[in-house]
Amino acid sequence: MTETLTDTTPFSTMIRTATAQQHADAENSSFVGDLLGGKLDITAYLGLTGQLWFIYRALEGRDAALAEDPIAGPFIRPELARTAQLERDLAHLDGPDWRDRLEPLPATAAYAARVDECARDWPAGFIAHHYTRYLGDLSGGQIIRNSAEKLWDLPHKGDGVRFYVFEDIGNPAAFKREYRTQLDSMPLDEAERDRVLTEAQHAFDLNTAVFRALGARFPVA
Repeated sequence: MTETLTDTTPFSTMIRTATAQQHADAENSSFVGDLLGGKLDITAYLGLTGQLWFIYRALEGRDAALAEDPIAGPFIRPELARTAQLERDLAHLDGPDWRDRLEPLPATAAYAARVDECARDWPAGFIAHHYTRYLGDLSGGQIIRNSAEKLWDLPHKGDGVRFYVFEDIGNPAAFKREYRTQLDSMPLDEAERDRVLTEAQHAFDLNTAVFRALGARFPVA
């Protein structure tokens, strides 16, 4: 059922509605389906984890500067930070010298570059990327964690899946409600809201492009 949007529609509803198709495209990518379906081995999961490191390094690389920004600042929460957890996962999955073997796929490099560009020049656009990544990690990301633990005998909420474990967020549902309230409170005029909605769609498209690239890198045997 299509939601009817009005001038009083909360911005969190607008962004969810505007990105519904792109969100579905990302969730239904063949790489994700093959990974969760057990058709790929742990090297594909390692491949995903490595590409996420580049994206989150871009997402979190300008946190200190953005923390004082009136638009982005309220969203810079230390309990969300994922880079250190990704590094622990990569060390567990690929050894202490994992950096020597890791390179970004072209799709990943483009994604990270856009995130960094927004973080540097357009805080409201940065929040479009922040929203699509972190709320996804707190929601669908938990399905990936559960599957990874079962498929490859990884420690429950331990090394290998720490990226998906938000130890400092006691109640994810309450956190997501608070996050959406912050979205609704962003001081944006109508034109800027429209730009952010378009950027959120672009964020999902960039994510889907990474999944496609990973699917090409790790085809089903």
